[in-house]
Parts: sequence; structure tokens; C-alpha cells
Amino acid sequence: MRTSRISTATLAVGTAALALSLTACGGSGSAVGGAASTRTGTTTTVGGSAGAGNARQVSGTDDGKNVLASVSRSGSAGGGTVTSGGAVLCAGDEMAYSVLHRFPDQPGEHLLITARNAGSEPCWVTSSPSVVLGDGSDVLPHSTKDAPGGSARITVRPGGKVYSAVALFADGPGPRTAAAGLSIALRDGTGHTGRAVEQDARDGEGAPSSFTWSSADVTNWNTARPYDF
Repeated sequence: MRTSRISTATLAVGTAALALSLTACGGSGSAVGGAASTRTGTTTTVGGSAGAGNARQVSGTDDGKNVLASVSRSGSAGGGTVTSGGAVLCAGDEMAYSVLHRFPDQPGEHLLITARNAGSEPCWVTSSPSVVLGDGSDVLPHSTKDAPGGSARITVRPGGKVYSAVALFADGPGPRTAAAGLSIALRDGTGHTGRAVEQDARDGEGAPSSFTWSSADVTNWNTARPYDF
């Protein structure tokens, strides 16, 4: 059994927080941005105007930035495909990334990835980002602590943000590796990835922050911060 810096007590809190933050989950209901809605196959609008088709729209705020999450499971997922609300797949060039190293060498250590739409038009992301740590070549697997699914699309307005997190495990089966950064690429609806962007990890003061791991995994994109404890 794999053990990690994310202790049992911490995971109990982190799992609860993560369950509230996931937007791409299955089941009879979900919580996005603190507002719960139930999937009924029809449009459900929380805090915004109703959209068309089999979609759920949720509007909220994050650090003063309006975020519209339009979650749809229907339609083509190819690049440039128009989705609910007229948004297209985020190509990556319009996204500005930051990576915050949280709880270094402590229980719950992880890398919080924030992607902000710095463009002038809304675009959507789906699934989890394709992440490679350091100078490696292995793409991280999806977190087993994340909710199943990931095919939902999250549409982000200009200035809006979405989040993912890389959990760093201390006692995995492989040797421990050290790095100071990672590469991030967006996926389309078929799992194909776009251009990768290199990004350094930083601590809470904005200084470069190296990290170590023996194994790691990554969550789906969310409208709220995963492991927000």
C-alpha cells in the first residue's frame, strides 16, 4: 500500500474539501464553487442565466474575478469546436499559469496549479492537465482520490481561473526525485494534449521552491482549489 505525506487525518479533511471542489464528477449531484446542483439531463443554472442544451452553468467569484463554469457532456470535442455558450477549447496560449508549492515536507504536500484565462474570449478545459515533473518524461496519472469522470467541460471567462493539484507522495515504490518545476499541457475531449508550458514552483512568498517525490498524481480541473485546507 502506498503511503504519503498526506496523512489519514489530513486526507479526511482534504477529501471533503476536494469533494466540494470537483466539477467533473459523476453521480446524482455535484458541488461547484460552493453551490450544489443535481444532474437531471436538463439545464440547471445556479447564480446565472440558463444556457442551452444538456449543460449546467454555475457563476461565482474568485479573488474578484467572475468565473462561469458551463459543464456539458454532449457534442464533439475537437479543437475549435463551438460548445455551449460559443466557447472553444482552450489552446493554451491564452492561459497564464502559476504553481504554488503548499506544505513543503509536511503532511498534505502538493503543488496547486492555477490557470487563468488571460485572453479576451471564453474557452473551455476538460479532464486533468497533462503534467510532467522536472526533467522527466512520464505523464502523471489521474488521482485515485479524485471523483470519477473528467469528461465535463469547464468554460472559463476572460480573467477567470481553474485549478488542479499534484499530490506529492514521499513513500511510493520508486526512488525519490527532486525538481523545481514542471510542464503543463491542456487536453482536448479525446485526451490529446496541446503545447506544454514550463513552469517553476513557488512558495507562498513567491520565491522558487524545489520539491521531492517518489510518486505523484494529479486532479481534474476544478473551479475551486483542490486540497484547500
